[in-house]
Amino acid sequence: MTEASPLHDAGALPPLRATSGPATSHHPGRLIPVQAPALEFPTPVQAPTPASGARACDTRASDTRAAPAPAYGTTASAPAKGASGAAKGAPDPAKGVSGAAKGAPDPIYGIPATAKGTVAPAKGASSVAKGALVPAEVLPVARVLVDTPLPHLDRPFDYLVPEAMAASAVPGCRVRVRFAGKLVDGFLLERAGSSEHEGKLAGLERVVSPEPVLTPRVAALCRAVADRYAGTMSDVLRLAVPPRHARVEAEAAKRAASSPAETGEPARPAAPAAEEGTPGRTAEEAEQARPAPVRREGEVGEEGLGGQEAVGRGGVVPEVGAWGGYAMGASFLTALAEGRAPRAVWNVLPGTGGEGHPPEGPEWPEGIALAVRATLGGGRGAVVVMPDGKDVALLDAALRRVLGEGRHVALTADLGPAERYRRWLGVLRGQVRVAVGTRAAAFAPVPDLGLAVIWDDGDDLHAERLAPYPHAREVLALRAHQTGAAMLIAGYARTAEATQLIATGWARPIGPSREELRRHAPRVRPAGDDTDLARDEAARAARLPSVAWGALKQGLASGPVLVQVPRRGYLPALACQNCRAPARCAQSPGSAGFTGGPGEAGGSGGPLCGGPLALRGGHAAPYCRWCGRIAGTWRCQACGSNRMRAVVVGARRTAEELGRAFPSVPVKTSGRDGVLATVGQSPALVVATPGAEPVAEGGYAAAVLLDGWALLGRPDLRAAEETLRRWMNAAALLRPAAELVVLADSAVPAVQALLRWDPVTHAERELAERTLLGFPPAVRVATLTGSAGGVREMAVGLRLPEGAQVLGPVPIDRPRHAPGEPEERIVIRVPRGAGAALARTLKGAEGVRSARKAPDLVRVCMDPIDLI
Repeated sequence: MTEASPLHDAGALPPLRATSGPATSHHPGRLIPVQAPALEFPTPVQAPTPASGARACDTRASDTRAAPAPAYGTTASAPAKGASGAAKGAPDPAKGVSGAAKGAPDPIYGIPATAKGTVAPAKGASSVAKGALVPAEVLPVARVLVDTPLPHLDRPFDYLVPEAMAASAVPGCRVRVRFAGKLVDGFLLERAGSSEHEGKLAGLERVVSPEPVLTPRVAALCRAVADRYAGTMSDVLRLAVPPRHARVEAEAAKRAASSPAETGEPARPAAPAAEEGTPGRTAEEAEQARPAPVRREGEVGEEGLGGQEAVGRGGVVPEVGAWGGYAMGASFLTALAEGRAPRAVWNVLPGTGGEGHPPEGPEWPEGIALAVRATLGGGRGAVVVMPDGKDVALLDAALRRVLGEGRHVALTADLGPAERYRRWLGVLRGQVRVAVGTRAAAFAPVPDLGLAVIWDDGDDLHAERLAPYPHAREVLALRAHQTGAAMLIAGYARTAEATQLIATGWARPIGPSREELRRHAPRVRPAGDDTDLARDEAARAARLPSVAWGALKQGLASGPVLVQVPRRGYLPALACQNCRAPARCAQSPGSAGFTGGPGEAGGSGGPLCGGPLALRGGHAAPYCRWCGRIAGTWRCQACGSNRMRAVVVGARRTAEELGRAFPSVPVKTSGRDGVLATVGQSPALVVATPGAEPVAEGGYAAAVLLDGWALLGRPDLRAAEETLRRWMNAAALLRPAAELVVLADSAVPAVQALLRWDPVTHAERELAERTLLGFPPAVRVATLTGSAGGVREMAVGLRLPEGAQVLGPVPIDRPRHAPGEPEERIVIRVPRGAGAALARTLKGAEGVRSARKAPDLVRVCMDPIDLI
């Protein structure tokens, strides 16, 4: 009996055991029948609820009016030409024509289908009409997931496999099919011997590539992610499978066909898709037949990676290294080396360059590399997800030191499409078993996954900005649960979501002792009281109190110092000098499509722009951040004054002020205009925005965190948690016992947590408050955003789970010059255990609107990161 996941018991993840629906559907969960008189078939449309949702919150979401619905009546995969209605007995495509032999389960979804007919030619047929489609002799039915954004069509469709494509049409390959009168892309999920469709099946148009790029494990993960976030599986596949690069596939095929004498390497087995006589294998068989990695001569195996201590199932204790300062560190590595699946939340020690730390940077890359090495020693692979390319580079260097060359691949967007696809194919074909990258790497097809790692899960870069907006942490948690892999959530701070996993028992905490923490943490001094700043003359020259000025001056005597500024730019916000009213644009935005230069009038009449004014430099004129026009003749509409003052000071203005204060010290900036990866040991002033702080060789000698009120005062549910995370990430780059000055009120809980270096207590308090108020992650939340009519119409027809609460609708604040009608938003929150039911309900409602060709687009987001 399979052990139930504690995370499922708490409702944090959707159950992975599908409940069987009607025999005509291949998706788990209930179906919602809806009358659709506008379509060309008289039977009711069944909007499948499990996987596809509104193309939630995506600007790429296409209007359903522009996407033609397929004509139905002959097959589920080809439209009926000239048919105004379905013949009696014709199958309803909404029920899905994907079927397998009776009793034969679908290898991906695990739901058997009943065979009503066969599509193979009758035995004994002496001849075939000229031009007629000759189906394959073995498993002639292909179950294809068509690339369509329409929620009510989010299911596999049956097609006929021509005999000419029998060898290349393998499970997981890319195909082209005719759907709704157009040629569209799709993925072949499996081959079957028969279909439940009683009519004639359309054939595959062509096999784009015989490479099985969609493995059964990744397909099951994509379906689970779509179910959790009320999205379509095709949208998730766009995130999981990179675009094809034909030249790269051809290069790999040539290398596989080359002899060992020509390449100097042992010949690898042919890819499963190309093996002769196996075109009809199921997806699970193809996965099992994927070749194992071939070790080159002299290459170090898992029993002795990188020349380090051997690890594996033989009982040898792995090297502890950076995990030595944690009570549970050694046992975690031992569990990985023995092939077990521990799940942990790791609070990393701060400090860089001190005793016990590598001189080239922080210790967390070495710790993750050792965990990966132990996993490889246990005979399994690993996936590591980083928030950005800077962190990927740090871990890439650590993996090279610990594992050696050629043992892993780094997947980042700056590689280019060809190189990225080449490395991704190396993972797919089992040439490497460790993949490191940003959020898309969570779907990397690592065979026999044993460890999933995410670093700094509170970073908003882990949240996908495309539909259906999955978070990398949730994707990895789903994948770890499906595959029985270990999971590690690591970071200096701790999020409420990670604390929730610990509270449910799904994960265990790993942290240092207080004595160990005192040896590594910096000395934090708050200096943010308004009375102190008002009496301090030094704060007027460079916005620095005396304590911060002294810390920078003393730190520059022994090395570089860091100044964190929460705002980029020069002066991003201005106000009237006399009445303090915000300075806003008083020009008319003009008509849409205006392309005039700065300062040119865009037309008369209409409402004023009203955008905030800002400055790009010390000698520049103010400009509008919305319409871009120069406001050289600005006057305050409240008092008539033409004098301005800075409300918020950006990083470039701060660097300019510090350069005048320390004229003999070089000033370096790191932010949106250019991110520095590292700085040297020589004295320098480094001004950086949060997340762009470079790593100093040997660590920073001191640091100042400016304008703490700008982070703490944001109207965001996660403002305190995000502020503490950004502060700790910057403070961890300091040398042990170095001085850190934070400009914020010492009575704020986030400042107190930084003073004690206690992110655990702060996260537990944050979770308790959210539970009391009914905010995530204590509950599951969904938002409906769109036009007022569309949002209200969709909300009225929802059959919400028990205990659901509907908040709204409320108007959404938009810039005055933004085109389109005003939008509204409704928030729906349910207990965690009802999250899967809410996702199915929203998916069904979106399927109904899609089938009816509703004119108003409503975007659905499950668990949005920017809820408030």
